Amino acid sequence: MEYRPLGRTGISVSELCLGAMMFGAAGNPDHDESIRIIHRALDAGINMIDTADVYSFGESEEIVGKALAGGLRDDVVLATKVGLPWDDRPGRGGTSRRWITRSVEASLRRLGTDRINLYQIHRLDPATDLEETLGALTDLRAQGKIRAFGASTVPASGIVEAQWVAQRRGLGRFRTEQPPYNILTREIESDVLPTAQRYGMGVLTYSPLAMGWLTGRYRAGMQAPDSGRAHVFPGRFDPALPANRRKLEATEALAVLADESGLSLIEMAIAFVLRHPAVTSAIIGPRTMDHLESQLPAADVRLSTEVLDRIDEIVPPGVTLNPEADNMSFSSALEPANRRR
Repeated sequence: MEYRPLGRTGISVSELCLGAMMFGAAGNPDHDESIRIIHRALDAGINMIDTADVYSFGESEEIVGKALAGGLRDDVVLATKVGLPWDDRPGRGGTSRRWITRSVEASLRRLGTDRINLYQIHRLDPATDLEETLGALTDLRAQGKIRAFGASTVPASGIVEAQWVAQRRGLGRFRTEQPPYNILTREIESDVLPTAQRYGMGVLTYSPLAMGWLTGRYRAGMQAPDSGRAHVFPGRFDPALPANRRKLEATEALAVLADESGLSLIEMAIAFVLRHPAVTSAIIGPRTMDHLESQLPAADVRLSTEVLDRIDEIVPPGVTLNPEADNMSFSSALEPANRRR
């Protein structure tokens, strides 16, 4: 397992990060099995775990906390997030000082720790001034409750604005960005990744397997598997949509390329993400031990220039095949219409 600097935070993290979104009621409700998956990831050399307060409404954080009890905490770079709403009641989400201050205490309690290595804004809140958000995070860092802070799914313009506000107001700045990135969703190559590099930010990418598209489960001539994700995000999986047919065609070509290269499609997909010079770590989110075991070998894969060129022929750089469903979702998840979804 290779370790890389997380931007200019002074923290080194493994090139694979264990995402904990699938631990708990929303994925794997078996706490003991989830803990075994976490321990297996740590044994394989992964030293970073990424979760969020809203993942299974706090249950994910509780599972991670139990897994790290007994002396493992000091060896792990622990990241969590704040900002997405817990329900439709006013004040139960966002990035105000009040909500951040309240939420970090709850996360610390569930995680069973006295500090969080990386505290991330899950989505920027258009209803809260950036100065208030950055001010609250800066104070938490001064108090020792968090070591560094970052954000997730911020467009390049938002990254620049946040850096500008921090500089002008003498506040701490976002040190990391967490965007979606995979072979089928490459738009961040055009602006987000270069912007993050310009500011020396660490980049933790999520969804390297494109919500299952790059696992081999979706193939031509096969009935699409029934999944919770397909019900929640029908636009990303409906085979009747032309954009998804393009994704299916690309997946078929990528599967052939992976086979010719002596790799599984999963290994090639994750290795592709790790190959970009702006990417610090790829977040993998296994639900089962088999999922984890199928993804770990990608850390040892180094794609050749020839393979990368062929991937570019299948999905050109900077292109997202289904931009309406798979884009960065820059519109705030805090808005009422998105809460209803």
